[in-house]
This record gives sequence, C-alpha cells and structure tokens, in this order.
Amino acid sequence: MRHIAIVGSGPAGYYTAEAAQRLWGDAVRVDIFDLLPVPFGLIRTGVAPDHQSIKGVSKRYEKVALNENVRFIGNVAVGKDVSVAELQGLYDAVVLATGAPHDRPLDLPGTGLANVFGSAAFVGWYNGHPQHAGLEPDLSGATAIVIGMGNVALDVARILAKTPAEFAGSDIVSHAFDALADSRIQRIVILGRRGPHQIAMTPKELGELGELARAAPVVEPADLPPPEADEPLDPGLRKSIAHLRHFAALGAGERAGKSVRIEFAFLAQPVSLHGDGSVREIKVELTRLAGERAEGTGVFGHLPADLVVSCIGYRTSPIAGVPFDERAGRFANEEGRIAAGLYCVGWARRGPTGTIGTNRPDGYAAIERIAEDLERTPGGEEKQGRAAFDALAATRGLDVVTFRDWKRIEEAEERAAREGSPREKFVDIAAMIRARG
Repeated sequence: MRHIAIVGSGPAGYYTAEAAQRLWGDAVRVDIFDLLPVPFGLIRTGVAPDHQSIKGVSKRYEKVALNENVRFIGNVAVGKDVSVAELQGLYDAVVLATGAPHDRPLDLPGTGLANVFGSAAFVGWYNGHPQHAGLEPDLSGATAIVIGMGNVALDVARILAKTPAEFAGSDIVSHAFDALADSRIQRIVILGRRGPHQIAMTPKELGELGELARAAPVVEPADLPPPEADEPLDPGLRKSIAHLRHFAALGAGERAGKSVRIEFAFLAQPVSLHGDGSVREIKVELTRLAGERAEGTGVFGHLPADLVVSCIGYRTSPIAGVPFDERAGRFANEEGRIAAGLYCVGWARRGPTGTIGTNRPDGYAAIERIAEDLERTPGGEEKQGRAAFDALAATRGLDVVTFRDWKRIEEAEERAAREGSPREKFVDIAAMIRARG
C-alpha cells in the first residue's frame, strides 16, 4: 500500500490525488491536508464570484474526494500542528500543493497608507476568505487605481464596476455585496508599465468589460500599435488586442449613460503613493519599451487615487524546514522534487503562472516522479500513513474537519444564500466548524 500526503486542497492538490488514484487504484491512500476547514482553495477564494462556470470544476475534485482511498483533513496547519518532517515519517511521499496565497509586495514609498491593498487581500475580501473578510476597504472616493495587466486586475476592475443586479447568480459574500452597492467609485484606472502587446489578459475576461451595465472601457487609440504589428502575436493575444481596439473605437454616444469609466493606462509605472493617512494620489513615470522590457523615461505625472489595488503577482508561503527560493517566491525544486520523499506541484512548484487546468499535467507528472523514486528505493520501513497520523492528531488534540463535515458546512451555506445566489459563505473559521454539527 502506498501512502501519500498532499498539503493543499486546491486544484493542484486534487489533480495530484486523481493521478495517484489512476496509477495505484485501491493500492493507495491519499490524505489531503488544508489549513482551512473547507476544501478547493483557489476555486473557493480566488476565482471571481461572478465566474461560477469556472468554479464548477470543483465537482470533478469532489468525485476524487468521495473515493474511500482519498481523505480530506481540514483545519490542520502543516508547519504548526504537524511538521513536514513528521509527515515524511508517516507517508511514502509528501506533496506540497499550497499555491501562492500571498501578494508579491509593491515595495514603493507610501504603500503603508490606508486603502492600499494587494490583490490576494482584496480578492479574499470579496470572496470571503477568513483571513481577509475584515478588510473593510473605503469605496467612498471617486478613483480606484488597479496596478497590473493580467486577469486578476480585470477581475478587480470588473467587480468594482458592477451594479448589484449584475451580481445575480454569483457567490460574492454579503459584506462585499453591500459595500459595493454603496460604492461611489466613478473612475477605475488599470495601470501597466508595458504596452498592449505585453498584457496577460485573456480574451474572454477582457471582453467582459464591454458588457457591463454602468461601466465603459476606455482605451486611447494612440496607445495602440499599428494594426499590422498584431500579426506575429499568438492567436489568443491577437483576440485580446482586438478587444482593446474595439474599446478604442467606442464613441461618446456608445459610452453615453455609463457612469463609470475603466481606463487603460499603458506604459506607465507607479513610483510612489501619497496621502494624509489614506492614499489620495499616485505618482507615475512614463515608460518605453526596450524589447519586451519597460524602462523609465524620466517623465512623471500624478493620478488621483482613493483606492489602490496591486495585482502584480503572488508568492508561496514558506514552511519551516523546506528549502525556499526567495527570489522566485516558491519552493526550491528540480522538476517538482524538493528532496527525498518531498515534492511540490502547481504554483508552489512553478510560481503563479498558468490556468487552473495547467495544474492537471503538473499533478500527474508529480505522481509519475514519485512512482519512479519509490521503484528506485524499494524496501525500508513500511509507512503507516493515515493510521499513524490519526494517532498523532489524537495525542495533540487536533480538531480535524472531514469531507463529510465539509458537506454539512456547504449545505448550511446554501441554506443561508440570498435570493439568486448559490451560497452565502462562512467567513469565520469558528462558524464553519459550528456548522458541521
């Protein structure tokens, strides 16, 4: 019998468990650990609440979880309640699938001002992550600056721009829904240090900005390269640029009646933030491209900024005793192998790149690597896996949450949903645990 521990119950974790099931069948036992009492990681607290079709992938993970050879162990902090080294003593392999839950720091003067947030915190606020539910951003100002040119920046801008009616069918949490309903933001500036051809925005997400009820996207025609320059681009990026060209061609009549502007500011990098306790202004420097790299021009300007959300990337959480690549913000590894019996997958392995589906081949490759390593080192002490962990958990008084417990939490969230919403998420860990019965 093979015993595998996976730390993290997001997409990378469940794809890895799926791969283990397919390779070893009934001859494997997989325990999936999570800090929170609820599974699915990024699907629950990272994917935008108005993208329910994307969240639907959790049904695939549930099929994996409902097999007897896979077990969810929630409300356990690996590195605190149990160490990685201890797990290595209990399981044949330990796989870190912890994602990249922390913001890459903006690291500019003024980032300590009030109403300046990283996207992990801001997205966690409107998605109901227990660590960020109490954020309380001030949405009473007129101008929001969103720094970054990826899909997360688009998500933040879109959520800020939507009317209450446009959240129908979403699972945005009530505290964010209510705050956004009272928002006075009229101008959202998406700020990027490079040009249109360097964006990391996918066509579907970019196109959604053109379908908003009260908001109009604004692109200055002069910011776009000549149309013939689009030809060498890959097809997906060409489609995204086509949306930008469409936005640039919108006339005043087509923007009539739209009270919110979503402006794209290319070739401008933030330099510093200013305010009187709370942010009020952002200083920017115009840039130019040197190949694919942006360099400063020495020309500066200022933009009003009543709210700033930085969407410039994420970092994995270090775990005591596990080698960490500080520069890359992920675990130090060679093709997913950290050390003997210790592996990583997903964003914890490669950094915050790729889509949810990118984690599937990553998880399958990790299990193949584990199988090869186990074949090369036969014999040795037979690991006891979940039985040994259960004994350890009992001695430490750990309050473990099972997948069956999660289903009761989920049912309680569904019962509490406001009209038109699939669920009202618990945003407090104690409330989640009470809800399991």
